[in-house]
Amino acid sequence: MKTVSVVIPCRNEREYISKCLDSFINQTYDKRYYEVLVCDGMSTDGTREIVKEYVKKYSFIKLINNEGLTAPKAMNIGIKNSKADILIIFSAHAFAKEDFIEQNVKLLDNKEIGCVGGPIETINNDKKGKAISLAMSSPFGVGNALFRYSTQERFVDTVPFAAYRREVLDEVGYFDEELVRNQDDEINLRVSKAGYKILLSLKIKSWYYARSSYRKLWKQYFQYGFWKVRVMQKHGKPASLRHLVPLIFILVNILGIIFGLINKIIFYLWFFQALLYLVCDIFFSVRVSKNDRGLIKYVIPTFPILHIGYGLGFLEGLFVFYILKSKRIMEKNTKLSR
Repeated sequence: MKTVSVVIPCRNEREYISKCLDSFINQTYDKRYYEVLVCDGMSTDGTREIVKEYVKKYSFIKLINNEGLTAPKAMNIGIKNSKADILIIFSAHAFAKEDFIEQNVKLLDNKEIGCVGGPIETINNDKKGKAISLAMSSPFGVGNALFRYSTQERFVDTVPFAAYRREVLDEVGYFDEELVRNQDDEINLRVSKAGYKILLSLKIKSWYYARSSYRKLWKQYFQYGFWKVRVMQKHGKPASLRHLVPLIFILVNILGIIFGLINKIIFYLWFFQALLYLVCDIFFSVRVSKNDRGLIKYVIPTFPILHIGYGLGFLEGLFVFYILKSKRIMEKNTKLSR
């Protein structure tokens, strides 16, 4: 049997870490052949104490310090501390189905596939959190991010909670520690460039707890947009349409408002666009809320947070990584020429 290491980046996850670890205690895969590496970013909320109790009871669960704190550093520490044939990157904010490891191992038998993962079901218990999870599982909310809602197996550009054969990671390199977000997108881009396929399989099942705070959701999606630009810059590759749509939405509204003050036709076009977005927002909010009408008022503001947060983050990323960098390069070249 193939050996497996489940690497779990973790920081201040006291409310979720037990559910996560419990799901890996009850796996169908032979416990002699897998381990769970919790790479903790020096948590201060009691998470470490909870993990230590699991370490005492289960020899295959280990706690590793991540003094670098960030997720990609935790991922790399886990990979370097593992000698397993297969590495699975998971989240402390989620839990897995009992055959999660088994299915990942089976699908990686195909040597053409360099990375596998499954669609995640986003969940939460309170009203606002449930509304956020519904919006994040809707095509209107996340475009063609298929791992959020796909109902069929297919090849994709990235997957969450991915599994890799060790030789693939050794070939393409480990996670980019500069990237606070989108480090999974970036490494999967390298996997694709190396000629491997990335498979999204319905056989791999996991659940992820959505944020229950609009503020945290805004920060999350702003960072997604911001760091996506850095991924593009590093690889010299343009973003896909789903990544550009929020930016276009932001630019249309900014320019529409500015030029609408000068030209009535532009103002009417902008107003029609804004009205159409509002209608779509309400329509999809009602649609995803289904029978729980009490959720509608929470879903309606969630869609704009996803779109505007990502779009503004993307816009700032363009400014920081392209315009500011260009100025620094010009200044450096000017000094050298003197």
